[in-house]
Amino acid sequence: MIEKPIMKAEEAVKQIKDGSVIMVGGFMGCGTPLSLVNALDKQGTKDLTLICNDTAIYNPDKNLVTGVAPLVVDKRFKKIIASHIGTNRETGRQMNAGETEVQLVPQGTLAEKIRAAGFGLGGFLTPTGVGTEVENGKQIIEVNGKKYLLELPLFADFALLKAKKADKAGNLIYSKSARNFNPIMATAAKVVIAEVDEIVEIGELDPDDIVTPFIFVSILVLNEKKNK
Repeated sequence: MIEKPIMKAEEAVKQIKDGSVIMVGGFMGCGTPLSLVNALDKQGTKDLTLICNDTAIYNPDKNLVTGVAPLVVDKRFKKIIASHIGTNRETGRQMNAGETEVQLVPQGTLAEKIRAAGFGLGGFLTPTGVGTEVENGKQIIEVNGKKYLLELPLFADFALLKAKKADKAGNLIYSKSARNFNPIMATAAKVVIAEVDEIVEIGELDPDDIVTPFIFVSILVLNEKKNK
């Protein structure tokens, strides 16, 4: 196995240009690659499309900012595709003001759209959203007398992931619930940048523990704060 490039977060995000589509792992900030998020925010890249489960937490009254919230606050996104935004008041404000396009997708549908992209599927049928605003603009297919929505795959230019440990080839192991969307996002982007807490030699990881194989990973970033 060939070793993957190991970069600083600031170096890894340089290839993300204005207008890119990015997936970011995490659930309310748990499992989000914060070094990569902060580096991207500092870089000032704009007009991005975000694919993420949520926009994490932004509550300035309690000085609480988690996950991708800094990127939202600094208006780095022209479009956000997520399952909910209720814990980030700035996302809601931007949506209501027409500053950022927000597309809300049921959580299971969002996960499956990403998985469909990663697994080479042309789409899938789901009853979720039939008869609601979710069905607007979508093809409705009837099977055995029941209506389904045709949902299409969701791809990205870049996936920014968080893992607990990697070997130098790029095989990834996650930490408990911090796994969440990270493994499926690894399969659905052209370039996958994985921020990890520890990097070991090839062969040191138990194959039974590996969740994301090296073939999906492009670049490794060592979380320096974790290793000080």
